[in-house]
Amino acid sequence: MTSMTKPLPSKPKAHLWLRLISITLFLALVIWAFSGIQYQGVMSTAAGTIRGMIRGLTNPDIAYIKDMTVDGLPNALLETVAIAISGTFVSGILAIPFALLASGNIVGEKRAKIGKFIITMIRTFPELILALIFISVVGPGAPAGILALGIHSIGMLAKLYSEAIESMDIGVKEALESCGGNRMEVLFRAVIPQVLPEFMSYTLFRFEINMRAASTLGLVGAGGIGAPLIFAIRTRSWERAFTIVIALIITVTIIDFISGRIRKKLV
Repeated sequence: MTSMTKPLPSKPKAHLWLRLISITLFLALVIWAFSGIQYQGVMSTAAGTIRGMIRGLTNPDIAYIKDMTVDGLPNALLETVAIAISGTFVSGILAIPFALLASGNIVGEKRAKIGKFIITMIRTFPELILALIFISVVGPGAPAGILALGIHSIGMLAKLYSEAIESMDIGVKEALESCGGNRMEVLFRAVIPQVLPEFMSYTLFRFEINMRAASTLGLVGAGGIGAPLIFAIRTRSWERAFTIVIALIITVTIIDFISGRIRKKLV
């Protein structure tokens, strides 16, 4: 007795046409994006830029490295690190109330939806947009950068904090409530002790991100190493530009290494 095998169903022609149309639209967008480029000017500019980059890598600006004045590299790097630390410290503390408001097992699901909406609204604005806003309020410099990083990080950290709170062991909280503990006792004896290691780990991770963000805030006048970097690039001072880039790479690498070792011990 022979077994009857059903033939495999063929792919609908509509799917093939959809793929063909998608590929055609993609190719049309690519051609349109590159249609306005004047390749002769781009090639000559790119060649000059590459030569400048090689020159900058092989001949760093030693005088700028040794410049200990306010406009020197050491002070600019120190200001960048200070902006990242201050912004992270402020946001790490202020994010806790927002995280509690967005945790369904603390305030209830209905109120938590309001808290989640507030957190989403806070982290919608990028750091550069916030920096431009705060520059108009407090003026250019490090304070605007600290406020921009701090406000944006509140939204990011509050989301991570709330997820940690919602995934904690709720039994400890319920046990303390059954013994007559008030809200503050429940918070500081049942909730915070459980999630504190995760809070610190998330804060350190956010500090790593803020360190990179702080290096770009200077592009809009919010302090840090970004201002001298963009000025060096605009003036084609590749020696100074790559000196700043190399210093940033070394600084961020060291911070990532130290932060990563600390986070491994916490979690």
